[in-house]
Amino acid sequence: MSVEALLPTARSRLVTLADSAPLIRAAELLRSGTDILVVCNDDGVLLGVITKTDVVSQISQCQGSGCVKPVSLAMKCDVISCRSGDSLADLWVRMNERGLKNVPIVDENLRPLGIINARDLLQELLKESTDEEAMMRDYVMGVGYR
Repeated sequence: MSVEALLPTARSRLVTLADSAPLIRAAELLRSGTDILVVCNDDGVLLGVITKTDVVSQISQCQGSGCVKPVSLAMKCDVISCRSGDSLADLWVRMNERGLKNVPIVDENLRPLGIINARDLLQELLKESTDEEAMMRDYVMGVGYR
């Protein structure tokens, strides 16, 4: 099964932000229940991601109105991303190796399409495994093969 199966859910999680946006804007967007923001350039190309932890660590260093630093100073540029045709099982291995709970899905031009969440990915893999188990059980019992 591929990442494409999760695109509708992933699209609903996507929140983008310009690299020049102030950290305070990122904090506002993250406060609304969003776990991760995708930071893009003016052409909509993914440059990095920013999380609540990134924002808090930068804002804790601000003094007074100094929280107008751009998100580009706090974002992570070393981003693991995936494409809609990637295997869910392969993506799970990559996410697990890096301890990630969210990964951006990008198109061939690195424009974000959505955010895949580890919980959704695991539920889809479990559903696939359960379906395969049921088909194997039916096969062994001869169900539907007479």
